[in-house]
Amino acid sequence: MIIGIYSGSFDPIHTGHAMVANYIGQLGIVDEVWLMVSRRNPLKEKRSPADDHHRMNMVSLVAKDCSGVKASDFELNLPLPSYTYVTLCKLRETYPLHRFKLIVGSDNWHNLGRWRDADKIIRDFGLIIYPRPGYPLPEQPPKGVELLLSAPTVNMSSSLIRDLLGKKGNINFFVPTSVAHYITEHNLYT
Repeated sequence: MIIGIYSGSFDPIHTGHAMVANYIGQLGIVDEVWLMVSRRNPLKEKRSPADDHHRMNMVSLVAKDCSGVKASDFELNLPLPSYTYVTLCKLRETYPLHRFKLIVGSDNWHNLGRWRDADKIIRDFGLIIYPRPGYPLPEQPPKGVELLLSAPTVNMSSSLIRDLLGKKGNINFFVPTSVAHYITEHNLYT
């Protein structure tokens, strides 16, 4: 099987994440999408994310409502520091019958030069890039990079949702209903 790895801190997972996962899960370019909860991204803000188990539970709520999508805590079980290339190599070692491709937004494509072993990720695994508003897709992608030209887009971020929650704002339609209930039930991001 070909598995698309859609990794992120998902702090919290939002409607944009869910749309992309569900779209790619049905597109036929991979057999499954694994929503993989990751540890803190060294290229992002230095705040601590919500506890791993909360982020994993929210991702699981979303995955069960998507087609061809599973939640994965694989990276959470790896030693720190955790780098994407190392995670992909460990996945290949653990699941030798599967092939893995990394799914990233065009915003991450523009930052890929800052990633450790970015060239090896492309060479050894390949990338699937979905569009993000304000971050154009590459015109001439290198070998091993697949573009999703017609994927749905939404200008959404987890930081926007955390900011709204910090101000006691309404997050309806920004996150799936099940995630909104989970956040309220566990008093997250207040």
